[in-house]
Amino acid sequence: MQAESLIQLIILFAVIFDPLASFAVFLAASSKMKPKERRKTATYAILIALGLSLAVLILGETLLKIFSTNIDEFRVAGGIILLLLGIRMALGKSLTNLESVEGNSSKAVAALIGTPLLTGPAAITAILVSMNDYGRVMTGLAVLTVLFATGILFYQANRINKFVGHTTIQTMSTILGLITLAWGVKFIAVGVKAILLI
Repeated sequence: MQAESLIQLIILFAVIFDPLASFAVFLAASSKMKPKERRKTATYAILIALGLSLAVLILGETLLKIFSTNIDEFRVAGGIILLLLGIRMALGKSLTNLESVEGNSSKAVAALIGTPLLTGPAAITAILVSMNDYGRVMTGLAVLTVLFATGILFYQANRINKFVGHTTIQTMSTILGLITLAWGVKFIAVGVKAILLI
């Protein structure tokens, strides 16, 4: 049962972190970088996303208390964010303007990819909700797995770019968008039900 839950969480975070969308931005933004600088950019981006994720994992419910809300209200709010994110992905809308990051420094590009592309509002919401439903350890393992896989994707950018074109990335993003929509609906339904029963 725990293995099944872990797999579900990994799929959830893979959808929400959307490594393919971040990979597309990474390719565009680092196209003129030397290999060493590209690897440095990849490292910075993953570390930023990891740092923010760990902060949410450690603080957990404290964040909710700071903003005077509870997990169910946050679940509904997060579900709405997931719906909007899923719609954009399913319709093929870009999550960012790629031209705005081309030619920028490695740290600026890494910051953009680390957050909000990888660890944005939807990811933060999913981490908080998953901690409540599955526990801190299980959630942490899922997040680490997805970020580790994303890091490999970034480090192998040159090789992958030769085999994966823009059309493939866009098709995958559309499919993931539909899954994101489904998770958004689930978050809202569970949150609303819990609030109404209080």
